[in-house]
Amino acid sequence: MRSGFPIATKGMVIGLLGGSFDPAHEGHAHLTREALARMGLDQVWWLVTPGNPLKARQPAPMAERLARARAVMNDPRVKITDLEARLGTRATIDTITKLKAIYPGVHFVWLMGADNLVQFHKWNRWRDILRSVPVGVLARPGAGVAARTSVAARAFRVHQVARGENLRNKPAPAWCFVNMPMNGASSSAIRARGDWKR
Repeated sequence: MRSGFPIATKGMVIGLLGGSFDPAHEGHAHLTREALARMGLDQVWWLVTPGNPLKARQPAPMAERLARARAVMNDPRVKITDLEARLGTRATIDTITKLKAIYPGVHFVWLMGADNLVQFHKWNRWRDILRSVPVGVLARPGAGVAARTSVAARAFRVHQVARGENLRNKPAPAWCFVNMPMNGASSSAIRARGDWKR
């Protein structure tokens, strides 16, 4: 395995949670714990991105965001990574494609909060993402109705499965919406309060 890459073996089910994590917070950790419990995942990899093409504001330095993420999420099943920087990818579909090539036989599930599903159709080649890996959408405060009626949800409605644990055995396209207790923490609110010093 390449240096700096997590270890995963054939047959494992790995959740991928991408984001700026600027900063990581308890909401990210809560979503991750719920995904592990409700989807039967072996691990979750946080993909701390070099930058988000949908956001004009550039995030704090990678080293600071990785350190904060490791402090927030301390679980041996969760790997905090800079894989997109190592792979040289920016678009989610490119990251997924490369990870599937590096880890043959590993079953990846893309994880996202419901707030991301609302604008998922703005992501580069979003349909290809849904056709490449199952997608687990986890409830976020205030995003339930908008997520369920989003462009992506309507376009792939026939591929929706009822329960999160079913995703681990489903070939793409397949996605689910997981209702769960919610945590209202947000990176933008933390930054607005001045609690994330760069």
